[in-house]
Amino acid sequence: MISIAGRPIGVGQPPFVVAEMSGNHNGSLERALAIVDAVADSGAHALKLQTYRPDTITIDADGPAFRIGGEHELWGGERLYRLFERAHTPWEWHAPIFDRARQRGLIAFSSPFDPTAVELLEKLGAPAYKIASSEIVDLPLIRLVAATGKPLIISTGMASIAEIHAAVEAAREAGCAQLAVLACTAAYPAAPEESNLRSLPLLAGLTGAVVGVSDHTPGLGAALAAVALGACLIEKHVTRSRAEGGVDAAFSLEPAELATLVTESERAWQSLGSPAIGPRASERESLRFRRSLYVIRDVRAGEAVTEQNVRSIRPAGGLPPAAAADVMGRRFTRDAPKGTPLTWDLV
Repeated sequence: MISIAGRPIGVGQPPFVVAEMSGNHNGSLERALAIVDAVADSGAHALKLQTYRPDTITIDADGPAFRIGGEHELWGGERLYRLFERAHTPWEWHAPIFDRARQRGLIAFSSPFDPTAVELLEKLGAPAYKIASSEIVDLPLIRLVAATGKPLIISTGMASIAEIHAAVEAAREAGCAQLAVLACTAAYPAAPEESNLRSLPLLAGLTGAVVGVSDHTPGLGAALAAVALGACLIEKHVTRSRAEGGVDAAFSLEPAELATLVTESERAWQSLGSPAIGPRASERESLRFRRSLYVIRDVRAGEAVTEQNVRSIRPAGGLPPAAAADVMGRRFTRDAPKGTPLTWDLV
């Protein structure tokens, strides 16, 4: 169990839903604030940003190493620097975004990508930090963030077991006492069949941490399935409208979808219940309306039991339907009106 801004997250708690704004503000603070309001209206629990500048995450260079592969569905052929220029959230926007989120009852935090980002977020009072999948190998950054003493969430997209272990150990050795680890497929968008959500129990066992999912697949199916496999935290990218475009719009949820995720993920969690088989308390009334054997017309003592006077009907109260073969041909021991449950002392 961990706690972010007083909100417990872990087994036994409803899923914690985090809305990632990323670059879907499209370079407009007004749009960014509108996304904050939409997230708050959806009932999501937290808003997450990404804190970097183009120059803190890469350099302004060209060449194959600094370009997205041409086959990429969304950003094919684009220079890294140019992509991060479009997608980054200006640092001067962080304070008004954080303020709006808090005013609307949201927990606001971010993914820092270098020490200057951590410095900014500490000044803003960020209650938690997220390490992005690509930064899981940046152990100095993980140690720096862990040393703040704040809860830490680590995404594991692309990571091997050894890399996950190294990141978790670095965080704990640097003082992280509250850790969540997220399954993630670092593809944008991600194919549902590459989610491998059955790895969630394995991830929990390997790390001893609270587990969740950072989901880049379309729709809600993968996120809801993750809840059934132990995900306590769900992160999804969000936009005001996919039709308006944006760096991440194609795999982002719209506000109505986010609201559905909040509702349905909690229902999915509630439905897990316990590993028990048998009648539920809520089924007590329904149990009264199981089939059983009843006298279906007035009969006299000594009359034979036949299919014309005894039948399996609802409600319960009589002998089970399987007893029909044993009672047919016997004699009634006393008079019985229509609607009498058939019992052994009656035949």
